[in-house]
Amino acid sequence: MAANDNVITTADINVTARELDFVTSFARNWQALQEILGITRAIRMTPGTMLKSKYATGTLQGGKVAEGDMIPRSKFTVQEKDYEEITIEKFSKETSIEAVKKHGYDVAVGMTDEEFQVELQDTVMDRFYDYLQTGTMTFEEKTFQMAFAMAIGKVKDKFKTMHKNATGIAVFANTLDVYAYLGSSEITVQTAFGMTYIENFLGADVVFMTSEISRGRLVATPLNNIVAYYVDPADSDFAKMGLVYTTDGETNLIGFHAKGDYDRATGVSYAIMGFVLFAEFIDAIAVVTINPNATVTESENTNAASAVSIGDESGE
Repeated sequence: MAANDNVITTADINVTARELDFVTSFARNWQALQEILGITRAIRMTPGTMLKSKYATGTLQGGKVAEGDMIPRSKFTVQEKDYEEITIEKFSKETSIEAVKKHGYDVAVGMTDEEFQVELQDTVMDRFYDYLQTGTMTFEEKTFQMAFAMAIGKVKDKFKTMHKNATGIAVFANTLDVYAYLGSSEITVQTAFGMTYIENFLGADVVFMTSEISRGRLVATPLNNIVAYYVDPADSDFAKMGLVYTTDGETNLIGFHAKGDYDRATGVSYAIMGFVLFAEFIDAIAVVTINPNATVTESENTNAASAVSIGDESGE
């Protein structure tokens, strides 16, 4: 007797379940980071879309105006700057039947799947770190503590001049710089999407610690300055080509497909991704260099110290 329609076979379980596990795990990791960064939604883009960051320009007019005279108008404009074209990236890995025989499926396939996913996450984050460091609000401060305070203060002030409220502040710092500042102080470190972070630290809502930010440098941005754009791997036009990828959730950031290659007796995994983390206003990103010989005004130091609640230089 013939099997019933839509019976799930062993082959379906071995391949489809693995695909679902891969994309679901990726999506959960992203959702955790999305909550931390306060990104309320990711924006679905079509292939070939050019990403643009914004920056405001203008000159303040007025001030000392004589009684009855016309108050000069200040004009400010918001301009766009091309960042990059959002493209679909393609990845694959292949495992031989001999590797499975020698090491077992869980090691040869399962562990390499995990590493495959980590590398894909790192690809997204490495580019994001590089982009953050192109922020145009650059300056120097003498100490880690003052650099931290002024970075927070300046990005908040920038958003205020743009008539926008910062929903929170994210600071990105070198891991060794943070621990050098803390000394023996205890902190609660968490991870999401491969990123290590601390919440509510020195006046920042979240601090990401990474080796991708060089020592002696801090980067800060309002949380609501960060947006996500993606190309949907489940796009119907791809399916028309016969390229059907497993995806997960409403936000399909990654597509995954696995199949066996009988000609070579190997298992091949494919992943496609068009996913970019981006800052809408490049001039609302502060990039601070810590320089003991920096020249800063006393008023800046006073304002920064009173802006946030911070400890002394020992981190206590």
